[in-house]
Amino acid sequence: MPWQKFNNNPTGRTGIGDCAVRALSVALGIDWEQAYTELVAMGFAMADMPSSNAVIAGVLRKHGFNRASLDDTCPDCYTAEDFCQDHPQGVYVLGFGNHVATVVNGVIQDSWDSTMEYPQYFFYKKGQ
Repeated sequence: MPWQKFNNNPTGRTGIGDCAVRALSVALGIDWEQAYTELVAMGFAMADMPSSNAVIAGVLRKHGFNRASLDDTCPDCYTAEDFCQDHPQGVYVLGFGNHVATVVNGVIQDSWDSTMEYPQYFFYKKGQ
């Protein structure tokens, strides 16, 4: 199964727009609060919102991640499930435009099943 329900929000809340916090906490191996703090600090330094793509990228790059683009046009639509099948090992952060989720060893860790979404880019660490 390419999806595992994951929500480490300390109050258990869902649907509050904290996907970047959850995704980074998984990718970086830190708790929700630390991921939130890193995003806020980077957002402040960049004068941008903590959930912006640029801020998320800044935090990931700070931790040694690199970005690669994906073709998100149909009819050759490449889903997150396809990505999971093609990347059975390693840690990746998928960007869907308005959502991010982390893939660990071919399984999306997310609060909802985003396997049928079309990622536009992903972050990875060299050597994976």
